[in-house]
Amino acid sequence: MDVIAATRHGKVRGRVDRSIASYLGIPYAAAPFGVHRFRAPAPVEPWEGIRDALEFGPTAPQRPYRPPLDRLIPDVDIPGEECLNLNVWAPQAVGEPLPVLVWIHGGSLRNGSAAMPLYDGRAFARDGVVLVSINYRLGVEGFGVFPDAPDNRGLLDQIAALTWVRDNIAGFGGDPGCVTVCGESAGAISIAALLTSPRAAGLFHRAILQSGPPHTVTRDEGASTVRAMAKALRVPATAEGFAGVDRERLLDVQDELVGRADPVSGGPGFHIVVDDDVVPADPPPPSVDLLLGCNREEYRLWFVPSGAVERVSRLTLRLALLKFRIPGRVARLYRAGRPDAKPGVILGEMATDLLLRGPLNRLADSRLTDSRPSGSQPVGSRPARTFFYEFAWRSPVLGLGACHALEIGFVFDNLRHGEALSGPDAPQPLADVMHRAWVDFTTSGDPGWTAWDTRRPVRVFDHPGTSTVLAPRQEELRAWL
Repeated sequence: MDVIAATRHGKVRGRVDRSIASYLGIPYAAAPFGVHRFRAPAPVEPWEGIRDALEFGPTAPQRPYRPPLDRLIPDVDIPGEECLNLNVWAPQAVGEPLPVLVWIHGGSLRNGSAAMPLYDGRAFARDGVVLVSINYRLGVEGFGVFPDAPDNRGLLDQIAALTWVRDNIAGFGGDPGCVTVCGESAGAISIAALLTSPRAAGLFHRAILQSGPPHTVTRDEGASTVRAMAKALRVPATAEGFAGVDRERLLDVQDELVGRADPVSGGPGFHIVVDDDVVPADPPPPSVDLLLGCNREEYRLWFVPSGAVERVSRLTLRLALLKFRIPGRVARLYRAGRPDAKPGVILGEMATDLLLRGPLNRLADSRLTDSRPSGSQPVGSRPARTFFYEFAWRSPVLGLGACHALEIGFVFDNLRHGEALSGPDAPQPLADVMHRAWVDFTTSGDPGWTAWDTRRPVRVFDHPGTSTVLAPRQEELRAWL
């Protein structure tokens, strides 16, 4: 059955299936092509009549992940220019306005889309949350740093999408005064920037960071990938120079330079840069309720399928310690706690803590002294709270264990579309518990366990049972200080 909703730009036609209405591919900004390419997002031109929102819209230009990740995280490629679009899932019958969850996908700021089946929002709508998922510009189009173009264009896209939510979500049954942003990996890194951006102030009221800490670089550091691409393309390192290059050629060169890079091993890539406009150099601490955490064995997504966990020798480990300036005492501590572990496992465990668990713990600790009221939340004068989690269930697929991105299927209660990572027998009871925690946090700001304090309580999601653990593996984290 079809259903109609009104936006400020015109009416859209969605579809109802089992009491859940879905509206797909709604544009929130003008197509970033032609005069809008390499520019800040421009407003959508209004339309007359009713626009179909029955199919996912175009995805941002990108190349798929390289093997073997392409089999574990399959991308969706939908051609077309209107790639700045979003999707909405909502209960068909709505009384009081419902809380809203806005999903920002990951993919190292160069991959991914809101059209991935894993991000289907039906379970959230079923449980009384309006789910919005968004596309944004990726790679050099969204995060390349040029002297003649705005910085952080992909982040500006996200802000434009959140502005659309504020202005239009009531027409879909959502409450614009109760919006939570949620993202994984690069999506979480984006949210960490949005938390401190004056451009995003007031557009959301809670935030969830999954496996992505605050991370920015200087403009000069951010421009290094553009300079390398410009050299390969033999064009000036300017937006004007890049705009004259065939898009397929641009994507090929981008893939050649950054396609093999990953968050653990490093390499050239795209980053959010400090620009003193969207992302301030001296950001204030976030003043909204946060739910944040990571997976116990993040590194295994990159180290295991590629064979790196087996290839890393003792010599490779020592060279890595020198490259990243990791003190020998830190490596000895990790080895002592894992006496039978291979060098690749030791390196991966250290990388997970260095890049993810440590920074997220520091973010949580930094909020212990922040007693300011929770921004625009309708909760009076209570201080903003922080809730920490760890996902520990181990996938049997290829020995991936509790790897990066594994938790997403559980959060969305969508295990069927997460089988590439989790296998066909992932525990539904764990998805029930984890999904419910995300729903509760989006609804009330309380996911169901003790807020972060000096005892450092961490909710561990595992099967057959979940538990709250105080300060897990803190001796290893302190070794980095």
